[in-house]
Amino acid sequence: MQQQDMTAAGLWADFATPIASADDYVRSLRGRRMTIYFMGERVAEPADHPVIRPSINAMAESYRLAAERPELGSAQPAGAAHAVNRFLHVPSAPGDLVAKHEMQRELGRRTGTCFQRCVGLDAISSCHSVTFDIDAANGTDYHKRFLAFLARAQAANVVIGGA
Repeated sequence: MQQQDMTAAGLWADFATPIASADDYVRSLRGRRMTIYFMGERVAEPADHPVIRPSINAMAESYRLAAERPELGSAQPAGAAHAVNRFLHVPSAPGDLVAKHEMQRELGRRTGTCFQRCVGLDAISSCHSVTFDIDAANGTDYHKRFLAFLARAQAANVVIGGA
C-alpha cells in the first residue's frame, strides 16, 4: 500500500493544475484516493455513480457559469492579480453580496437543485472574520494562515464544501 503524503504540499499536489472549466472539475474527481460508500456499498468511481453524478453536475455548473458569465461567477479580490471563482471570494462590499445573490439565483435556474458550494462560501467568510478577531485578541497567526490557505484554494480553483 502506497503511503499518502499528508503534508500540505502533498495534499495540494492533486491540484497543481487549476480547475479551469466544468469538464476539468469532473476530470479532477476521477482516480482520486477516496474511499466512498453509498448505502453500504463501496463506490469505485463516484463520478460515474448515478445518484452522486447529479450533484457533481450541479457543482460543475458553477465552473461553467464563471466561464460564461464572469461578472456573476467570478470576483476580483482587492490587491489580487486575477479574478477568482465567486465561491472562493470573501465578500468585502455590498456589491459583492448582490453579485453573490444573483449568482446563486442563476445557478438555481440552471440546475434546479442545490449546487453544493454555498456552505463552503459561508464557511470561508466566517473563518475570515473569526480568525481576524482571534488574532486581534490573542496575538496569534490564524488569520495569516487562513489567508495562505484561501490563496492556495483560489489558485487551484477547488471546491470548498461544508457539512
